[in-house]
Formats: sequence, structure tokens, C-alpha cells
Amino acid sequence: MIRYFIHIGYDGSVYSGWQRQNNTQNTIQEWIENTLYKIFKSKVTVYGCGRTDAGVHASQYVFHIDLPEAPSFDLKFRLNKNLPNDISVFEIIEVKGNQHCQHNAVIRSYDYFIHLTNDPSLHRHSSFYGYLELDLDNMKKVTSLFLNTYDFRPLCKHPDLYKNTLCHIKNCDLFVNEHQGRLQFKITSNRFLRGMVRYCVFTILQIGLGNMTILELQQILHQEKKFSEKRLALPNGLFLSKIEYPFVELKDVHQLIKILKVGLEY
Repeated sequence: MIRYFIHIGYDGSVYSGWQRQNNTQNTIQEWIENTLYKIFKSKVTVYGCGRTDAGVHASQYVFHIDLPEAPSFDLKFRLNKNLPNDISVFEIIEVKGNQHCQHNAVIRSYDYFIHLTNDPSLHRHSSFYGYLELDLDNMKKVTSLFLNTYDFRPLCKHPDLYKNTLCHIKNCDLFVNEHQGRLQFKITSNRFLRGMVRYCVFTILQIGLGNMTILELQQILHQEKKFSEKRLALPNGLFLSKIEYPFVELKDVHQLIKILKVGLEY
């Protein structure tokens, strides 16, 4: 058997997330598995590097497949020809048979985009939190709290599903362009928990609105008190933007997220 890492990007706006589900057929994984069946005329199991929720995007995502032999045709071309236009294959890399796209990933990064004034060109790929008066300085302070937190159980949707809820945050920033009314939250870690990034964004917004103090958030993160209100931020502003492996370097090819960053990262 030959194992391939397949590097893709997708616009998750109309999909029910990455993972195949019993109650819907409109997932990224299902589309890919059905396309592979169409190409190879037999079932090819797809293993993803992680889950993304309904409406969430990926500018860099990896899944792997095992094939009995190398294809005699251009698999990347065939996949792109048969997949919907909002799912794109960027590269296909042969790896060793014991290398796993999920278990061997060492670093993951997410970007979350927010716009504060109504702009129809942004709605699919940035979350609209309209006309809010936000304390941007306090919002920026939250990123240092996340950097110094190791147990993210309070910011996990289903903490009991995990053996532990420890995450090592490598980088965390909030970029603001007040003139454009746009924000970008960026976070990098060795792992992420279900709902973690969207809960982080919700928390930042609560601080910005004055609904929570920095001290209260510290107490919540230290598990000394609980949220009075806890909701996931909207999904459409979230991108899985980078995934890193010790044995392969993925191309930086996705243009949409580069466009969204213009005017935010300096």
C-alpha cells in the first residue's frame, strides 16, 4: 500500500463540516470519498487531520489515503475536475505508511475574521458583529491570557470526550484595522479542542463589550468560576489556516486568506 497526504483548501459555507455524518450527506469528507469512488470504482477511506464545524473554512487542510499502487493518471487533476469548485486540491505528497495526517501534525493555526460594518463582500468569510462599540485595548489583553493558559477545559464544547484538555499555545494575536472596521484573531497551538477557537472569539467580544472583566476571565480560565453565558462565535469567520508536520512542508498556496489579511497583519 502507498500512503498519500492530500493538501486541500475549501470554502465551508454550504457544508455541514468536514466529518461524514449519519444525518447529512453534505460534508467535505463525503464529497471527497464519493469523488474517489467515482475515480477508482472502489471505496477509498479518507482520514482527515481534524474536524471543522459547519460553515467553517480551511485554507490548509490535509487528509490521507492508502492506495494499492501509484495511480497511472494525474490524480490531482482528476480530483479537481470532479470536486465542487469550493473544494480545491493543491498538492498530493507520497509519505511513509506509518505517517498519519492527524496524529503527526505538530502545529495548527486558526484565523478568525470579524467585520463591524455591513459589507456583503465579506459575509461568507468574515463574521459580522454589527456596529458594536468595543474596547479594543482590553480585547488585545485577552490574547496574553490565552498564551499563559494550559488547560482549556472552560473553552471546550465537549471536554469529557478528551483524556486531557491541555493545549500549548505557541502564538496568539489580535490585529485591528479601525479604519476598515475589521479584526483578525490568530492562534497557533499544538492541538485544539472542539469549539475552542470560537469560544475564544466569543470571550474576546464579551470583554470588548464590557460584559466580562479581565479578572473574571482569569477566574474562568483558572476554573475558579464559570461563564454566566457561553456561546460559540459565528462559524463563517473561522479558517483552519495552517498545519505543520516534521517531515513534510506544505505549499503556501491559498489566496483567499492572504486577501483577507490585507490591512490587518503588519
